[in-house]
Amino acid sequence: MRTLPSISAHIDEKIINKVIQNNFASLAPAYFTLTSNWFVRAYDHYKDIDKFVIIIYLINQDLIYFRQNGIKIDYNSFYKDKSIEINKINISDISKDLGVPKESIRRKVLELEKGGIIKRTGKKIFIVRDTLYSVRATNTLTEIATILHEFNKILKKEKLVAEVYSIEEMVSGMKENFSYCWYQFNKFWFIYIKRWREELKDLEVFAIGMVVLINSIKNPKFTPKKQNLNSYRKEIQGSDKRGVNAMSISEITGIPRPTVVRKIKYLVDKKFLHINDKKLITYNAKDSAFVTTKGMVNKNVLSLSHFIYKVFNQIRIINN
Repeated sequence: MRTLPSISAHIDEKIINKVIQNNFASLAPAYFTLTSNWFVRAYDHYKDIDKFVIIIYLINQDLIYFRQNGIKIDYNSFYKDKSIEINKINISDISKDLGVPKESIRRKVLELEKGGIIKRTGKKIFIVRDTLYSVRATNTLTEIATILHEFNKILKKEKLVAEVYSIEEMVSGMKENFSYCWYQFNKFWFIYIKRWREELKDLEVFAIGMVVLINSIKNPKFTPKKQNLNSYRKEIQGSDKRGVNAMSISEITGIPRPTVVRKIKYLVDKKFLHINDKKLITYNAKDSAFVTTKGMVNKNVLSLSHFIYKVFNQIRIINN
């Protein structure tokens, strides 16, 4: 019989947010790697990020059902020999929740049906097993676990916890209570996506911008002088003196080069990115773009704090 978890071991959400705010530089590489890789993988599935998001949204209906009825499903059980049945698809609800016009949702659902990605019988929709298996959470789980592991190391350094779980232990903990942990991630992620879609109107634009940002973050010559969020977001601006070209961005994202060039121009015109005389692109948000990015990151860090609060405490209970 397991020992009941100690209430005093539960880490408060305000403390988690403060730790993230004060140590953002340590979490940023893992956090933005997850973001960039997720959007690249999303585009790779159907050459349309919105279609991938719709599939994830529909799968999440299962997780909501489990959550509402107190049902705990592990990772292997969730993906084994099953399809997902949604009794009635409500285009208006999907449109509202994802921030996508109803006609766009309706058109993309029809395209997914024609492509055999989903099946419809009357008002019911079935996400077939092959589709469910193809979008399973393997890579994303590892990337989330990496963020949690880095966060855990900071907690240990600040003497807020005594133990540090490995990435493998983090993954194992999330897989054991997959229905809960994945529901919490999707809840966070849909909010994250909706915020950036409302600002940029186009998730492929965001995916391209993230590649440029990652190029700055992982620049070996960039070492932030301070750890806190406010300092980090200033130091990262223009830190990459070399930049990346449109062809490389196209190869990384899978988005056709002409589309990449057009969307880069949009980001440059809006002052999110900078392009030099050699046609190399760097992350250097200016004026209103910097203000927008600052506000967006602040909101997303709050959402991230809530997600970590829910999932990290859950993992501690499982691993104890």
